[in-house]
Amino acid sequence: MIALIMAGGSGTRFWPASRASKPKQFLEIAANKSMIQLTVERLLPIVPLTDIYIVTAASQLPLIREHLPKLPKENIIIEPFGMNTAACIALSCTYLKGYYEDTDTMLVLPADHLIQDLPAFHASIALAEAKAKEGGLITFGIVPEYPATGYGYIEAGAREADGSHRVLRFKEKPDYATAQSFLAQGNFFWNSGMFAWQLSAINEAFKRYLPEMDALCQQISRRWEKEGNSAPIDDLYQQMPRLPIDIGIMEKVDKLNVFPVDLGWSDVGSWKALYDTKSKDAQGNYSAGETLFIDAQKNYIESKKYVALIGIDNLCVVETADAILICPLDKSEEVKKVVDTLKTQKRDELL
Repeated sequence: MIALIMAGGSGTRFWPASRASKPKQFLEIAANKSMIQLTVERLLPIVPLTDIYIVTAASQLPLIREHLPKLPKENIIIEPFGMNTAACIALSCTYLKGYYEDTDTMLVLPADHLIQDLPAFHASIALAEAKAKEGGLITFGIVPEYPATGYGYIEAGAREADGSHRVLRFKEKPDYATAQSFLAQGNFFWNSGMFAWQLSAINEAFKRYLPEMDALCQQISRRWEKEGNSAPIDDLYQQMPRLPIDIGIMEKVDKLNVFPVDLGWSDVGSWKALYDTKSKDAQGNYSAGETLFIDAQKNYIESKKYVALIGIDNLCVVETADAILICPLDKSEEVKKVVDTLKTQKRDELL
């Protein structure tokens, strides 16, 4: 099996800790190792390092080498710039044609997710690998723990003998009432953004559903064959349709199955999501530093200074050397608006 880790994101919802110079996947958020180090580490029992590939933006290459010094340099696939997940997967498949057979299986996963149940994770990959040999595309649906409004959902059909379900449709992030109805129905799962397939199956899907992208990849392949894999491809790559793989491919294919999984999973996509993974005091407070809580509940505090909270609930405070974020904890996903404003103001020193 080949493992492809997508590591080119900017992690804007983790501002002010996540910056252009050090995005979320390179932060020590969940342990004393970075998210990308944890992602590689959890794969090593089932995939050798020589078959683990990282696709990342050119600007993040020094960070990849710093965090994964043992990764062979030829296992780093460089995007000239981010063009969303469909393009980065298509580029990676083009790159891997020179190393693998069409019948080899690929696992695709983000670099910045948290998975706590490793035996369940490894077991689910084995099931997906076997299913992928039937020629279809595979995704992993997280068994929902609560009516989340921050995740997309997968609606599943009847259970098949191997434990998978045929995917009926993808659902965008719902409102709370809709999310409650999804849980009540029992056949909806959180979209994890993790996939498995044979190289032949995903390459055929690109040809059928994204022919423009496939044609560009063929041009890139010819250039690499002629000039080597270090040949510049900026002029071709910038023409790629900027689409997520879900919309470009997964929502269109005829043969798509989902394996429901319970992995202790989180995309750690916001400060609230990180709060949910933490051990908290009896009042539901979490602090990464020295904090005094008086009549305060369900707060997340990350500061090197002494913090005292009195009569405050549902607060998120994150301090870095040059910025402080303060917001209601359940509004922390909106921190992307701060990043957008800073971009408009050209405050590059804060991005």
